[in-house]
Amino acid sequence: MPDPGPPPRELVGIIERVLAEDMGPGDLTTGALLEERAMARAEISFREKGVMAGGIVAELVLRELDVETEYEQLVPEGGAVEAASPVIRAVARARAILSAERVLLNFVAHLSGIATLTARFVEAVEGTRAEILDTRKTTPGMRALEKYAVRAGGGTSHRMGLHDAVLIKDNHLTLTGLAPAAAAARAKARVNRPVEVEVTTLEEALACARAGADVIMLDNFEPDRAKGAIDALRAEFPKGADYWPTIEISGGVTLENVREYALAGPDRISVGALTHSAASLDVTLDVCPV
Repeated sequence: MPDPGPPPRELVGIIERVLAEDMGPGDLTTGALLEERAMARAEISFREKGVMAGGIVAELVLRELDVETEYEQLVPEGGAVEAASPVIRAVARARAILSAERVLLNFVAHLSGIATLTARFVEAVEGTRAEILDTRKTTPGMRALEKYAVRAGGGTSHRMGLHDAVLIKDNHLTLTGLAPAAAAARAKARVNRPVEVEVTTLEEALACARAGADVIMLDNFEPDRAKGAIDALRAEFPKGADYWPTIEISGGVTLENVREYALAGPDRISVGALTHSAASLDVTLDVCPV
C-alpha cells in the first residue's frame, strides 16, 4: 500500500479558505433547523471502486467545525476500496456535519479520483523500470493536496514548483537564444539544483547529456522514437559510468499507451492528466441522529 507521506503543511490554510468560501458568515439552513447541541453520526462511502485519499483532510474539516468530533477512517490513505464501501465514520455536532458535508465530499471525491487514476497508470507500467510522475498542471491553490493524492495512488511527485528544480523548456530557449545543451551547461554552472532539459530530437538529447544535464525529458516522442533515443543515450552513457542521466518521457501519454512508453526503458513518465483530467469519484455521505 503506498505511503503518501505527511499531509501538506498548507492543509490548514486550504481548509480555512474552502470553508469560508462555502459557509461565509454562517450556514443559514442548519442554523434555522438544528439545535446547537444536537449530535449526529455520519458515514462517507464510495459508490464505485477506487483508491482512498483525502481522509486526513476530512478529519481536519470536521474538527475545524467541532473540535470534539469522534473520527474513524476505515480505509487508510492509498487503500483500495470496493463499490458501496464505507471509508469514514464520525460522530459530531449535527450542525458541523451538515455544514461540512459538501466540502468533505468535494475533497474526498476529488483527491480519491486523482489517487484512483494514478493507481491505474502505476498498474499499467508494473514490471518496468518506469515511475509515474505528476506535473504542475494542477488546480490553483490545490497543488500540494493534489500531489499528495498522486502519492497515495502510488505515483511520485515531480518538482513542487519553480523553486526546487531547473526545467528548461522551449520558451526559455526562445527567449535566451540558447541551444538546449548550452542552456543546460549554463544552468549547471549557475544553480546548485538538479537541471532537467526538455528535448525534441535525439541530437538534442545526446548534446544535453554530454553537457551534464541531470534529467533528459523526451517531449512528445512516439514510443518507437523514444526507444531509439533511450537506447542511444544508454549506449553512450552506460549504467555504472560516472554520469548516468535520468530519462523522462512526457507528452501524449495515456492509459492506453503508457505501457508501450514504459517498455521503451525510461526512468520515469510524467503525466499531466493525473491532476488535470482525473474524474472525481462518486462519494456519498449519510447521517443519522445520535
